[in-house]
Amino acid sequence: MLNTGIPSFRPTLTGNTHAVSTGHYLATAAGYRILEQGGNATDAGVAAGISLNVVLPGSTSFGGVAPILICDAETRVVSSISGLGRWPRSVKLDHFVRSRGGKIPQGVERVVVPAAAAAWMTALIQHGTMSFEQVVTPALEYARDGIAVGHVLANTMSTFDEQSDQWPTRTEAFSENGSLPRLGETLHQPQLASTFQRLIDIEKKNKSLGRERAIEAALELFYKGEIAQEIVTFVQGGGGFLSMSDMEEFEVGHEPPEIGRFNEFEVYTNGPWSQGPVFAETIQLLAGDDLKGLGHNSADYIHLLAEALKISFSDRDAFYGDPDFIDVPMRGLLSEAYAKSRRTDIDTSRATPAMPDAGDPWSFEDRSEPQDYSYQPPLPIEGDAEPDTSYASVIDRWGNMFSATPSDGATAVVPSLGFTPSTRGSQSWLDKNHPSVIAPWKRPRLTPNALLGFKDGKPWTVFGTPGGDAQIQATLQYFFNVAVFQMTPQEAAEAERFLIWSFPDSFWPHVYTPGRMELERRFDRNTATDLERRGHNVEWLSLYGGRANNVCGIQVNHATGTLAAGADLRGEAYAIAR
Repeated sequence: MLNTGIPSFRPTLTGNTHAVSTGHYLATAAGYRILEQGGNATDAGVAAGISLNVVLPGSTSFGGVAPILICDAETRVVSSISGLGRWPRSVKLDHFVRSRGGKIPQGVERVVVPAAAAAWMTALIQHGTMSFEQVVTPALEYARDGIAVGHVLANTMSTFDEQSDQWPTRTEAFSENGSLPRLGETLHQPQLASTFQRLIDIEKKNKSLGRERAIEAALELFYKGEIAQEIVTFVQGGGGFLSMSDMEEFEVGHEPPEIGRFNEFEVYTNGPWSQGPVFAETIQLLAGDDLKGLGHNSADYIHLLAEALKISFSDRDAFYGDPDFIDVPMRGLLSEAYAKSRRTDIDTSRATPAMPDAGDPWSFEDRSEPQDYSYQPPLPIEGDAEPDTSYASVIDRWGNMFSATPSDGATAVVPSLGFTPSTRGSQSWLDKNHPSVIAPWKRPRLTPNALLGFKDGKPWTVFGTPGGDAQIQATLQYFFNVAVFQMTPQEAAEAERFLIWSFPDSFWPHVYTPGRMELERRFDRNTATDLERRGHNVEWLSLYGGRANNVCGIQVNHATGTLAAGADLRGEAYAIAR
């Protein structure tokens, strides 16, 4: 990293032992606490992730989703844990098309099998060293003893208050004496603390069976025991589809990641059940371009990235979905030959307002399009989508890496448990020809995705952000900031960002506004004028605005043996390094 001259309000934190960067300072403190106690990156990452479930209840849930990437320092093998639930086996597309008037309504009808708990505990069993009790203790203390309400949480509580009639069990879970806490007051979550304690108690009862088996006992309580029954009773009582057999049969996926290549860099991401491969495809589209020569955040640079993203998002809409159910041409989509072919579709002087046509990745797998493939591009839909999600990253003293993007905010809270079961069914489609159409036991196509990068064949970085469909866009700009423009992680996280919306949003009702481009107000007005001349419909955000407001990242410098960590100042993200 060089002295780039790029201003940053916070310093890039450096260390030679370990580092944590997450979407909330208390989650970062939890992860750091575990590292200081001798835990590895997974132990610390799980502690931080579950803490995010407590301190950011408007953005994440212990019953939500949690896609994870883990790199083992010794083998350099990267593992992907899906952390994504499945639609109940009894769900029917016709229910939403006919009985709900072609909508996926808010509430428990959207509920898929809760996956975050399984993701956290599976990661801990397979890659951690500590007990569940050890890593969940910081989160338990936050829930039981309370946390001070800062500005982000105060805004969340204000929203919860406005929607109290719609979600009465949520109001009950976060209230004391009938009142939701305000700025400067304390939030207690006794029901969630009790849930954590119940899991700890069953782990302790099985301690003699060994660490892994004891954690598995806690996992069984959640998915096959009393906790599962309480979730199912609540969901079915509200008209949802979840059953005990759905809970009992569920397991999170543990699979090889997808990989995108950009010169000397390799970036690992989750599979096409998420939007992660969009990142991989986009960096390959741009691998042959002189991005540095275009100038950081020049009109030429922004236009090129925007048009490349449109191509990758068009392929996302046309091909991505649960690979257990559909034939995803992933090998073709991420081939270098396909990237070179698609690069010719980019006009460097003129914007494509609408989402471009999808490519033909099948031919790059030496086969034809399947006979049952009948995707049709969508029509524009006006509106705005509400994002959620957070992020946690860790690199430990041995070089192990952990990257996770937990999500699903609180809506219909199970009263006895203090969390909302995953409503990620909102990221499904009702078009029977869409690759992510609702189907029994199928996973929705998830926006949260974890990222982990290698440089010159060595583990190099972990990074990520919340932000729905803005995630890929923000992390792409962060990645190029550090990989091409040699910014520090903090400089890269703070640098001005742009967002585009020329594709269907992943959340129901899949808002789609062709040509829309958002710029933070720090961009030069002449740059905006140039972009408008090329056909982009520019809208201005605040100085530090937009959905993807909590980018976090940590890098390794193998030459010096040091770490550098940064965290976005747009939200409450913080990093610690030692």
